[in-house]
Amino acid sequence: MKGRLRDWGPRTLRGRLSLVAFVTAALLMVVLTVVFNAVVRQRLEQQADDHLHTRAAAIAATVDTTGTTARVVEVPDDEALDADVWIYSGPVRLEAPPGAAAGGPLSRAADALASGGGRRCATTEGQEPVRLCTQPVPGSGSAQAAVVTAIGLTPYRSSADTVLYASLALDAAMLACTYLLTRLAVGRALRPVRTMTEQATAWSALTCDDRFGDARRPDELARLGSSLDALLDRIRAGLRHEQQLTRELSHELRNPLARIIAELDWWQSRPRSASEAQLACAAIEDAATSMRTISDTLLDDARGSTGTHRGTVDVRSTLDRLTARLAPTGPVDVRVAAVAEGLTAGVPPALLERAVSPLLDNALRHARSRVRLSARRQDASILIEVTDDGPGVPPSFAPDLFRPGRRADPGDGHGGAGLGLPLARRLARSVDGEVGYDERHRPGTRFVVRLPAG
Repeated sequence: MKGRLRDWGPRTLRGRLSLVAFVTAALLMVVLTVVFNAVVRQRLEQQADDHLHTRAAAIAATVDTTGTTARVVEVPDDEALDADVWIYSGPVRLEAPPGAAAGGPLSRAADALASGGGRRCATTEGQEPVRLCTQPVPGSGSAQAAVVTAIGLTPYRSSADTVLYASLALDAAMLACTYLLTRLAVGRALRPVRTMTEQATAWSALTCDDRFGDARRPDELARLGSSLDALLDRIRAGLRHEQQLTRELSHELRNPLARIIAELDWWQSRPRSASEAQLACAAIEDAATSMRTISDTLLDDARGSTGTHRGTVDVRSTLDRLTARLAPTGPVDVRVAAVAEGLTAGVPPALLERAVSPLLDNALRHARSRVRLSARRQDASILIEVTDDGPGVPPSFAPDLFRPGRRADPGDGHGGAGLGLPLARRLARSVDGEVGYDERHRPGTRFVVRLPAG
């Protein structure tokens, strides 16, 4: 039933508020109309009673009650006074209207009022409603007299009906005006909200820096603007996160993809023996596996699930595998030194590789002749150091070392997008670790990766 009413009702906030205002105004006007017309009818009846009592008092002045019986004193032009008037002496009717039947409903009603004594009124509902009121006549003798006067209620009720119809017409006009004015007022009040919504949609699509917080608005719209600003900030943060993930994926996948392309180009450049083809396939498979591992690791970190599926990894074997994969054949001497036997880290194997490989790649890119990797345990952590004998990090660039997209010298001839070091730090922090730069190390550069021990 509620679903049906919801389907029949207006769908817009403007329509709903207008309907609520219309229904509320209708209920209020119904109550006011009923009360007002009840008061009007009662007031008109009171006026009729006052008229009857005034007339009865005038008739009572013509009744003589000084003797043993009451008698009517004749006065000039008493025909106007005798119309719709009954005069009683005790239970005896002295006079009655000329056109009133002795046993008719009016006469019976007048008799009942006169016999009841006191000052009372009653209404008869015949072909025409008639109001009757009785007025006792005071006197000094023993005679008891009463005057009953009557008046037709048709004019009074006609006036009451006219007032009722007029009030209903006024109610209808007021309801129509209320509905229209409410729609106009609500539409005008909601216009800034619609404008703010459209602006928020456009700003989120264009990644605009504009916000609602600086504009002066009413308190309600200011709170709405703050909520929209927070929503826009969350949208922009999500977009930045997606862009950062895309850059990191492309950055990390570049080396294995280049390796696959190089193997394929070399394979196509000259024929190969079966053993050489097998080695090339193994290299391509290893690069493809590395790409899949990189993708899984970064996607797990983006979903926030890296820290919930921790494992253990042998540090020495992982560092050996990294140096074998990344170290080029050339003048740079790359070695894994000073790693205790059985040293394990409490992180997934892929995460350890992805946290150390950007540091090793960075060291290989800048080293002159030597790169060293070492690992040791310190309390509940594993410290992995990557050291090279290159030119080191310029002191002025040290504060920006881990900021995404920043490079000390973009024109140094080395490839890179400035994403490796920030990625290494973010992956380490995802498992409550850290990546830091040792500023005291000279010459060259030393990075330290701290990870929880296994």
